[in-house]
Amino acid sequence: MPFISRTERQTDYNLIPPSCPIVIDNGASYFRIGWAGESEPRIVFRNIVQRPRHKITGETVTIVGDHDPALLKYFDCTRSGPRSAFDNDVVFQFEIMEYILDFAFDRLGADEAPINHPILITECACNPVHSRSKMAELLFETYGVTSIAFGIDAAFSYKYNQKLGICDRDGLAICSGFTTSHVIPFINGEPVYEACCRTNVGGYHVTDYLKQLLSLKYPHHMQRLTWEKVEDLKMEHCYITLDYASEVRLFQKGAKEAEEKTRCWQLPWTPTPVEEPPSEEELARKAALKERQGQRLREMAEAKRSSKINELENELKGLEFLIQQLRQVNGNDIPSFLAETGYVSKQEIESAIVKVTQSLRKAKGEQEEVEEKPEISNSEKYTLIDIPDNMLTPDQVKEKKRQLFLKTTSEGRQKAKQKRFEEELERERRNKEDEQRRLENPELYMEQLRVKYKELSEKVEQRKRQKTNGNGNENNNVSGGVGRGERLNAAQKERMRLLTTAAFDRGKGEDTFGIKDEDWQLYKKMSKDNDDEDEGPNEDETELARVSSKLREIDPTFFPKSDASSSGTEPPRFRPLTKEDFQILIGVERFRCPEILFHPNLIGIEQAGLDEMVGVSIQRLQSRSQRLEEGNSLTNSILITGGSCLYPGMSERLEAGIRMIRPCGTAIRVLRASDAVLDAWIGAASFASTMHFQRQVFNKSDYYEKGEDWLRRYQLKYTF
Repeated sequence: MPFISRTERQTDYNLIPPSCPIVIDNGASYFRIGWAGESEPRIVFRNIVQRPRHKITGETVTIVGDHDPALLKYFDCTRSGPRSAFDNDVVFQFEIMEYILDFAFDRLGADEAPINHPILITECACNPVHSRSKMAELLFETYGVTSIAFGIDAAFSYKYNQKLGICDRDGLAICSGFTTSHVIPFINGEPVYEACCRTNVGGYHVTDYLKQLLSLKYPHHMQRLTWEKVEDLKMEHCYITLDYASEVRLFQKGAKEAEEKTRCWQLPWTPTPVEEPPSEEELARKAALKERQGQRLREMAEAKRSSKINELENELKGLEFLIQQLRQVNGNDIPSFLAETGYVSKQEIESAIVKVTQSLRKAKGEQEEVEEKPEISNSEKYTLIDIPDNMLTPDQVKEKKRQLFLKTTSEGRQKAKQKRFEEELERERRNKEDEQRRLENPELYMEQLRVKYKELSEKVEQRKRQKTNGNGNENNNVSGGVGRGERLNAAQKERMRLLTTAAFDRGKGEDTFGIKDEDWQLYKKMSKDNDDEDEGPNEDETELARVSSKLREIDPTFFPKSDASSSGTEPPRFRPLTKEDFQILIGVERFRCPEILFHPNLIGIEQAGLDEMVGVSIQRLQSRSQRLEEGNSLTNSILITGGSCLYPGMSERLEAGIRMIRPCGTAIRVLRASDAVLDAWIGAASFASTMHFQRQVFNKSDYYEKGEDWLRRYQLKYTF
């Protein structure tokens, strides 16, 4: 299960005596602080710092540890991600470390400096003296602590479990942390630093590897795969297999056992609402409602039509009455009478009567009386065409040209109309013949259509290639590219030839183009209107479209080349999203990611794994002491601790790996710590509560008098 942070501010700081030490487990993943002699730390939080800006005020704030995602929506975090003070388990960013210590002491209850308590702080094995010196300087100068002691986190965990009777005085401590893994041998209860072994692989790399694999597997769910969620998935589902190769083959075969080991993470998903077919009662209700609405609309339309008819009849009566009055008026009084009515003349009133009468007939739905007009012949319509120009006036010549243009245009439209009519008749005839052939033998008809479609497609493609690369020129392009000449079609090449001919000097030292009338015919030849290649679709393309539409109607499996992909496969068909589309399956990733603890080369780190580190550490110890019995006794008490040792199967895999590199008959016993995560702090708190701790601390004056050389040789004694 994931680790839980505790950041509630303590209120009993002033009640603790100054002689009680403060115990700090400064891990790369979590920071733990509390009082010596207690069973668990008071404050626990993530050892990270983030400094975003407020979106409104622009003020930079400092967020230490875990953050609330709902709170961060008010801040701009694009330029400030989570930062750690560690680099491969070594503190090197002391500005960030100061933010973390400020927050830790504040949560512990300290109101202001100085911190009048001794401090025991953990560090990694063989910590560089520069990092240790900077940490001591920070604690002495900034917080005014009275005294400091540095200890190894894995050593405190081993000594605490030795106190519980889990491990022996001689043994090995395998500590796999957040960014590094250590193997530390213990002789007579004390760590032997000369024989330590370290690898820069830990829980961070496992989480990052799992995040990469899931992001590649489910790229459309990358926003869901946050670092915190992937870490929870790692802690909940990952395990270490005894035989990695056989487990991989099991998943490759897709056996039933592999399906049982696969875990599913269901993302939030809302099913698409399914529309059920309406019942008969619902259909009847909708039909009745539709009928009522239609009846209401018809009544409204009838009322509107009646109102319009009444208005038109009243208007018609008024106009007829106006005509009758106009007949009784004297001729001299007619203009004044018309001025009063708003009309200009009697003809305007009669025209209005005709319009109102037509509107009234249309409103009543009566047929309008259409007078058949006799067709006018061309000789009557175009009277000036057959008369010579010398017998006409200039205005009549212009009118003759206009009539000639109108006649030519009219005849062209008639010819085009007749051509369209004939094409329609031909199309109907061919459709009837095709339908008759389809009814006689459908399979043969479909096969013939497919053959015809293939032939026409090849012809159209050939024409397009020729239009792009040139009409049938056999000269090959040696360079492999397509030149300007190869991209021109035949008409464009002819146009280029004519242009070069027109611009060519005929050798007489002067340009004679345009003297002859036939020279000007060159522009007509170069006109794009005469370019047959640039016209619309030809007969083959039209026939191809007709055959394609026929095949679509009778063959549902047919897809034209323009719709299908170039490989000939069926185009993708979209389907509604289902519950399975929002599932993340974790199968081979469950054991593939923790495997990097034993084979770091899987992620490109050429270092030793945990089992190989045990052999390296024992070899260093034997070369130092020249006693083989020590190595044999160490493997009888191998303690695994740290957050990355919680995977199921870790003990069995370590025992199998160590057995392969040790002599036959060697006693191998792999033991799990009582609490792999908190044992380091609990062991340090237990050690700080003894009188033995008070004799091993150093104060500010000791630090400045003895210097870094003494601090390099400083080592805590863990055995009383």
